[in-house]
Amino acid sequence: MEELIEKFLDSKNVFAVIGVSRDPEKYGYKVYKDLKKAGYTVYPINPKTESIDGDKCYNSLRELPERPDVVDIVVPPKITERIIKECKELGIKRVWMQPGSESEEAISFCKENDIEVVHSVCVMVERKKI
Repeated sequence: MEELIEKFLDSKNVFAVIGVSRDPEKYGYKVYKDLKKAGYTVYPINPKTESIDGDKCYNSLRELPERPDVVDIVVPPKITERIIKECKELGIKRVWMQPGSESEEAISFCKENDIEVVHSVCVMVERKKI
């Protein structure tokens, strides 16, 4: 898993964070801001929000101006299961499921469809180790 995490956290990777929140106390907000501060290109996705701190927020992965290398998911497991199917359709091969967003079904789907998956660990914690 260590090698996989390093590959996901390559500084050239473009991230999409699904479940971004305007609330600074929520993990969707914290993950987004942490990745941006670390210098990644990061696209916020939340269909209920127009912008996060002045950055345009997108409704879905399909709306993004470029395909992300890594999709970081910060939503409930049932929504994660929908998102990973969209990742497969769009040819996105790396998904990071934040703790609490994963399900056995979602993890199995990724493995069966050649989508590299990191789960049960927080991207902010892992990023600080590198």
